[in-house]
Amino acid sequence: MGFLDIDKVTKSYGSVQVLQETNISVEEGEFLVLVGPSGCGKSTLLNMIAGLDGVTSGDIFIREDRVNDVRPSERNIAMVFQSYALYPNMTVKGNISFGMEMHGVPKSERDSKIAEVADLLQISPLLDRKPGQLSGGQRQRVAMGRALTRDPDVFLFDEPLSNLDAKLRVDMRTEIKKLHQKLGTTIIYVTHDQIEALTLSTRIAVMYGGYLQQLGTPQEVYDNPANMFVAGFMGSPSMNLFPAIFKKHPSGMVVEISKKDGSFIQLPFDRPGVSDTLDGRDIILGIRPEAITDPEGADPTSQSIYKAETLVEIIEPAGSDTFVMTHLGGKDVVGRFRAHTAAKPGEMFTFAFNMNKAVAFDPTTEERLA
Repeated sequence: MGFLDIDKVTKSYGSVQVLQETNISVEEGEFLVLVGPSGCGKSTLLNMIAGLDGVTSGDIFIREDRVNDVRPSERNIAMVFQSYALYPNMTVKGNISFGMEMHGVPKSERDSKIAEVADLLQISPLLDRKPGQLSGGQRQRVAMGRALTRDPDVFLFDEPLSNLDAKLRVDMRTEIKKLHQKLGTTIIYVTHDQIEALTLSTRIAVMYGGYLQQLGTPQEVYDNPANMFVAGFMGSPSMNLFPAIFKKHPSGMVVEISKKDGSFIQLPFDRPGVSDTLDGRDIILGIRPEAITDPEGADPTSQSIYKAETLVEIIEPAGSDTFVMTHLGGKDVVGRFRAHTAAKPGEMFTFAFNMNKAVAFDPTTEERLA
């Protein structure tokens, strides 16, 4: 068993099942992020771990102890909410110490713990202020400080950065990552932001429609998506997904892709499991924007860079990169080019495709083929 085990857990409200049978094992010290769109079941699962919501079927174990019927206050977990949940009439110091006071921790020990977490989170100068005098980022640090004083088995974060502006979110992501590296505690973190998931986690659980779609490291989920939902959800810009056909070629299997003018391009697709028996099969080809670029910007370490000329539709400068859009398989396809690319809208241009990074999906089941 792991440090925290979610074993065949489901959740229903009446006849509506909002979380299908879910199995996740979390090791001690892991940073697991539950990510997915609104309504996918991630917050429901977090609330069941916390004990705020009951389990319909299945079991949850912490340190091999079944906690289904254990009260939230007795689970030794600490939760940081999206809304901070601070007491407005208390000072920062009062908010951090409140839980310890309720558990009868002696004042000297409380003061020592407050000083320790205030120093760790760099909020020592704020201890005598009230929440209304703090910025959003400072309030989030106070909420984290209150959780840290618990010395819990598991930290639970429920979309803690969603109320912050873009720059502050980036800063707080860094602070949370530093905190995890310093303390080595087990964290379960819920977000709908896939960039947060990729940058913070040691493993990601991608959820959709109440189902666990994929569980793996950030690199595994990004490079080898299990299905079209994961491919399209993870990454910014998201993976290009467009129709293609497997074709048998004297040099091996290729994917044939239609262009806007009705002509076709063929790109080699040499993978284990892709045999001549797939000749003529319709697929959805997936390839990330960074694997479509100008020839000079292509990955020099890849042995599978193939070039094809196609029409440039739109250019979007983005500082260090330029996003270049073309039309393939009846879909808009985005490539990530160098900042000073020579590509121009309305002109033909040579695109370089890194086919090592391409994946194929079944158009009907949307599951990964190769």
